[in-house]
Amino acid sequence: MQQDDSIMGNFDHGLTLALSKGRILKETLPLLAEAGIELLEDPDKSRKLIFPTTNPNVRILILRASDVPTYVENGAADFGVAGKDVLMEYGSENVYEPLDLKIANCKLMTAGKVGMVKPQGRLRIATKYVNLTRQYYASRGEQVDVIKLYGSMELAPLVGLGHYIVDVVDTGNTLRANGLEPLEEICRVSSRLIVNKASYKRKQHLLQPILSDLEQAVQSRQK
Repeated sequence: MQQDDSIMGNFDHGLTLALSKGRILKETLPLLAEAGIELLEDPDKSRKLIFPTTNPNVRILILRASDVPTYVENGAADFGVAGKDVLMEYGSENVYEPLDLKIANCKLMTAGKVGMVKPQGRLRIATKYVNLTRQYYASRGEQVDVIKLYGSMELAPLVGLGHYIVDVVDTGNTLRANGLEPLEEICRVSSRLIVNKASYKRKQHLLQPILSDLEQAVQSRQK
């Protein structure tokens, strides 16, 4: 079956929105609905990565969370939603960040085994937030060895890979289930709307109504 090029291929006349599966997608969809943008298919039941919406001028890409800023920065997506932790880790100097959506709220924290006494000497920190971790400990005047992981951070202190971890914490239940506890807060995190700089100028007539609707949706939820 031949794919519709307006959705699957060239989409220069419309807007491409980059999202990531999971909590951000789940909490972004109600906001988008208030802007008249709803998925026509359930991404959890499909292997597709590009989805049409009820707005014929908007299609949605489903990406890995860390890739969203890259797609937006390089113009493969006109706008996207990314956690502030991802933006700080991978850099977001080349995109606009016009709106804090105030969703997917959590904290970036250090964590370690419950009751653990801080060891002497150079610390080993396991994390996927390599840059943020180095910056945080440097601001405290500490040099640390950072061990890059892509998941299951909680294992590292349990098997001796690292003394501590740096990760996002919501309820803390996963930490507690693995015998860990949150320790120091590095920063608070929420999801932000980001926009490609060229698209912001070239597609202003399409973007601005959506940005305005999203801003109103966020404000109404804060009341």
